[in-house]
Amino acid sequence: MQDNQVQIFDTTLRDGEQVPGCKLDTAQKLVIAERLDLLGVNVIEAGFPVSSPGDFKSVSEITKIVKNATVCGLTRAVENDIKVAAEALKHAKYPRIHTGIGTSDSHIKYKFNATREQVIERAVKAVGYAKSFVEDVEFYAEDAGRTENEFLAKVCEEVIKAGATVLNIPDTTGYCLPEEYGAKIKYLKENVKGIDRVTLSCHCHNDLGLATANSISGVINGARQIECTINGIGERAGNTALEEVVMILSQHPYLNLETSINKKLLYDTSMMVREKMGMPVQPNKAIVGANAFAHSSGIHQDGVIKNRETYEIMNPEDVGVTESAIVLTARSGRAALAYRAKKVGYELTKIQLDEAYLSFLKIADQQKEVKDKDIHIIMNQLVSI
Repeated sequence: MQDNQVQIFDTTLRDGEQVPGCKLDTAQKLVIAERLDLLGVNVIEAGFPVSSPGDFKSVSEITKIVKNATVCGLTRAVENDIKVAAEALKHAKYPRIHTGIGTSDSHIKYKFNATREQVIERAVKAVGYAKSFVEDVEFYAEDAGRTENEFLAKVCEEVIKAGATVLNIPDTTGYCLPEEYGAKIKYLKENVKGIDRVTLSCHCHNDLGLATANSISGVINGARQIECTINGIGERAGNTALEEVVMILSQHPYLNLETSINKKLLYDTSMMVREKMGMPVQPNKAIVGANAFAHSSGIHQDGVIKNRETYEIMNPEDVGVTESAIVLTARSGRAALAYRAKKVGYELTKIQLDEAYLSFLKIADQQKEVKDKDIHIIMNQLVSI
């Protein structure tokens, strides 16, 4: 793997599906998995095989249809979890077992009633056992965001010795600030023996709205995998949004960080996941929201009509959106009305536009948005047309 290549690890089918009301059946998961493979994700976390017979079946069936991506199954640091995951992944062209354990003092004390030494022992044992089934083993240090760096480095060092190929450093609770998370990745890069033999991975939650920022900070500081979901779906406030990190890296070429994602499929993939999961996306969602490329302010509309780059840093076609939307509201100006009128067949003179604009404002003050049918009504009422 080139050093500037950031692997995209998609966990829509595992972490995303944990959202209440988003349960998918096997057929739906297969459709999404095929699309993720076509999208160009590097790793598809297909599920948590030991959690239910249905999840085991889904992971197993996904391994049979995915042609390019690594297929990953999640486990706890429990032998039976790992054994079941290995069985579910046996048909995968590129299988990965994702195992781990909580490493923060909170998890060690309250979840496991254990010591730090016991947690390291369990981590090493789990990685070693997973390694007996597959070559590619990812280790997650759950709640790494709140784990003291020196201890986290020690855990990482030991699981590398045991055979881990990827180290997942999750901000499980979404607590970290970007500079804190980036500094944690940097600390591990500089203080863990053998770190150059493995890939550091970011898995950030969005409880404080910082998942995307933390993930970008992580890769700037040396991580080379981002764990994310379509539309940012996931536990509680969600996960890092795949479409956001992909476009951030794309729009900032000076970072010299690239992904293998086919960006033109982002919008359609977002729509597919919304439909299959029954989980709408807020209109102002970055990249794929209904309003992401829509303009209703007259000042913005005038600028975009003259030159799209005045208010858009991305070409909507790059993510699979047909074109920018000029939405007519009471905040719109004459330029926007003339633009939309031309779109539906009316080439207006200045006098005609001034007359039409007065009628337009009356309608716009009565309803949230002026539609094309309203433009036809306005034009039909003008004596001068």
